[in-house]
Amino acid sequence: MRHNPARLLIAILLTAPLLGGCLERGQPTMVDTSGDDDAFCRANNVAVGSNDYVICRKNRDVQRANANARTDRAQRNLAEQMLNNPTRP
Repeated sequence: MRHNPARLLIAILLTAPLLGGCLERGQPTMVDTSGDDDAFCRANNVAVGSNDYVICRKNRDVQRANANARTDRAQRNLAEQMLNNPTRP
C-alpha cells in the first residue's frame, strides 16, 4: 500500500491546532501593563523615579496581584462547589 503525502499533510494540518492547545496549560501569558501603570502614575503629576512614583507603581502591582489571587480563589471555589454538589439528571 502506497502512502499519499497530500493526505499525510492534511492530517498534520488538521491535528496541529488541536495539539497547540496543549501548550496553553498553566498560567496565561503575561500581559505588559507597564504602559498603563506608567500613564496612571504620571496622571497624578508624579515625576518618574521619585519616591511617590515608585510607591504608585508598587501599589499598582499589589492591586494586580490581589485581583489575580481573588480570581484564582473564585475559580477554585467554583470548581470545588461543582465537585461537591453535582447535579444529577
